[in-house]
Amino acid sequence: MDAMNFLMAANEGDEATVSLVDVLEEDEELENEASAVLAGSDPEKCSYPEGYVKRQALYACSSCTPKGGEPAGICLACSYKCHEGHELYELYTKRNFRCDCGNSKFGDKECKLFPEKDQLNADNQYTHNFFGLYCTCNRPYPDAEDQVSDEMIQCVVCEDWLHGRHLGCGVPESVELQEMVCESCMSKAPFLWTYAANTAIPFVTKEGPCISEGEVKKEAEDTEEKSRGETASGSTKGEQAKVNGTAGCKRKHSEEGGASRDTGCGLKELQAEGRTREQEGAVFWSSGWRSHLCSCPSCKRMFEKADVAFLLDESDTVLAYETKGKSTEQEREDASGGQDPLMSAFNTLNRVQQLELIYEYNDLKTELRDYLQRFAAEGKVVTPEDVRQFFEEQQTRKRRRANAGQYYCS
Repeated sequence: MDAMNFLMAANEGDEATVSLVDVLEEDEELENEASAVLAGSDPEKCSYPEGYVKRQALYACSSCTPKGGEPAGICLACSYKCHEGHELYELYTKRNFRCDCGNSKFGDKECKLFPEKDQLNADNQYTHNFFGLYCTCNRPYPDAEDQVSDEMIQCVVCEDWLHGRHLGCGVPESVELQEMVCESCMSKAPFLWTYAANTAIPFVTKEGPCISEGEVKKEAEDTEEKSRGETASGSTKGEQAKVNGTAGCKRKHSEEGGASRDTGCGLKELQAEGRTREQEGAVFWSSGWRSHLCSCPSCKRMFEKADVAFLLDESDTVLAYETKGKSTEQEREDASGGQDPLMSAFNTLNRVQQLELIYEYNDLKTELRDYLQRFAAEGKVVTPEDVRQFFEEQQTRKRRRANAGQYYCS
């Protein structure tokens, strides 16, 4: 029998079982998620010499720059080497940021990896995220006081994370969903509403824990009344998109205006078609939506004035960054021969040894999960030293068990 088909019984008995394949696949999924965020950043070298990095994994250190002081961000390597054991906020990724570690915001503390830094990085952009706060509700994450189970979604413009219930609309269910722009950022770049009426995911009426049935009913009545008013004034339903955006979002990509047009301004052509959309709530966009943004000289200036020129760059997306990280990780695996040393060793053991390894692995996984849960509960970043400490404690316990079984004759 293939060793990969052995089952591990749960502690309660044989009712719930999980194969070693399941365990390894789960671990692989977690590793892939980590690689997507971290593999695109260097864990050994400070990113400061690279300047304002297009996109990188970032952290904020509340031990060195507490709330009430000046916000600052540090790169992945500095989070390991310079802030080990500190209280860190994981910021996921940020665009066009230069590592602050060791500059004037950190007082007398120098960067161990690259101490020759300017006093300030004038072009860095900071938000309340750097103090561990998120969303329009200005709350921490995870939030022990929040009893509502809700997902958080990142705006691709301001890069803040918002609760689904605070987006001003429902969250659409779409496999093509790639990016979201919050209502505040849409209002700062109002020309995006024209694209929203033509290429965005249809508007979803807000339903769920943040709105009552009465409010939903009122929204529907207001929408119907507004629609009747528009029809009475001469507009037809065919000339304007419905509030949910359905009419404007069923057009094929070949029919949409955008950067691919050879002549004229794609935005003006869309505006001439007259499709509109309620300018409220966050806007969700499907994969490839940026390719339809007009990049004519006039539009480029408009994007730059609104400080959203990065939207014209498809490689700016988090998806592009994650793809790069996964590719880097794959290159490392290919360089090492692409073999899984664990499975290679596992298949050389006999049945008894394989079963013993499975039980030991299951125990180790449980203990490691309990150990890491403490960090998750406190919002701490797990450092290499924390991992080393865990396995050192495991080795100590193992030696104690081994010594307990030794007997000597006098």
